[in-house]
Amino acid sequence: MQGRVAALVGPAQVEVKEFEVPEPGPGAMVVRIRRANICGSEVHIFHHQHPLIRECVLGHEFVGEIVALGEGVTSDYAGEEVAVGDRIVAPYFLTCRRCRACLRGDFNLCRNAYAFWSQPAEVAPHFHGAFGTHYYVHPEQYFYKVPDGIPDTTVAGANCGLTQVLFGLAQAGVAAGDRVVVQGAGGLGLYATAVAHDAGAHVTVVERIPERIALARRFGADEIVDMAEHETAEARAERVAQLTDGDGADIVLELTGVAAAFPEALLLARPAGQVVEIGNVSLGARHEVALAPGLITRKALTVRGLVRYQPWYLHKALGFLSRRHADHPFDELTDREYALEDVGEAIQREEAKQVARPAVVPTPA
Repeated sequence: MQGRVAALVGPAQVEVKEFEVPEPGPGAMVVRIRRANICGSEVHIFHHQHPLIRECVLGHEFVGEIVALGEGVTSDYAGEEVAVGDRIVAPYFLTCRRCRACLRGDFNLCRNAYAFWSQPAEVAPHFHGAFGTHYYVHPEQYFYKVPDGIPDTTVAGANCGLTQVLFGLAQAGVAAGDRVVVQGAGGLGLYATAVAHDAGAHVTVVERIPERIALARRFGADEIVDMAEHETAEARAERVAQLTDGDGADIVLELTGVAAAFPEALLLARPAGQVVEIGNVSLGARHEVALAPGLITRKALTVRGLVRYQPWYLHKALGFLSRRHADHPFDELTDREYALEDVGEAIQREEAKQVARPAVVPTPA
């Protein structure tokens, strides 16, 4: 059986390639991609701005359907039995459980996380990314069965955007009554708004685009700081102070991927508050910003940089969706379903912030 992938062959150059769909080895599985989303980090990869991933099979946020199970695979990582035809989600990275990071328990920092995703499509087993007809789940990759009641349009975002902010808010210790500021109402920001709202926090979203502001309200935002009205970082900090009795936010989540948002986050946080940096992942001079480290010192801020997540948080994300998927318009994050041939266009629309979370639905080879 032949399958297809959307391969990145150069900066902003995508080609659809065909390969034989492999049989899974022991401990592995092959799934058919039912739906995949375009995450903001895909934009950085598309332009060769990711520090580890260049020529590759694009895509990492997805839901799949099992088509073949390798020897020994009978249940998911929560112990639930699986069979051909079941839907699953999996972290987009490996956890080798042998490197120094894994031995410390920092599975999200596994040194071999991208051992396969960073490979060109020509390297077997070929189906390294989610923008393809199929995806190969490796023996060192967690996976979880999707509960029947959660639709593909909702669960496709679980293994990256949703779980990432769930992990971030958990590391910050979000609690009922906390004042949380979410910078940006793209996919990550909307997921974070829903999770923080569910935790009982008072959520303020900072955004400029009217369509995203409208979505933020429907995902649970209590307040909006409209960047069109509050045009400078100082003006936005003043507005957040007004909304928090002059104090500032207990927790600020930077989810825009815009470097200038980070020093602004320091202004938005209260003294002894927390800033969680998730959105900025690119390195190099063009992504550097000026800031006074004394602001962190004088405000006694805690700054947490987070990449990936402990893989069992994906199971927690499925629990969240089981409870809350009907409460928020997850199916409105995309404007339409894109084919593999249209992946480049979809990424460009994500980059232009025309769509919160474009969806890719592959057709068979």
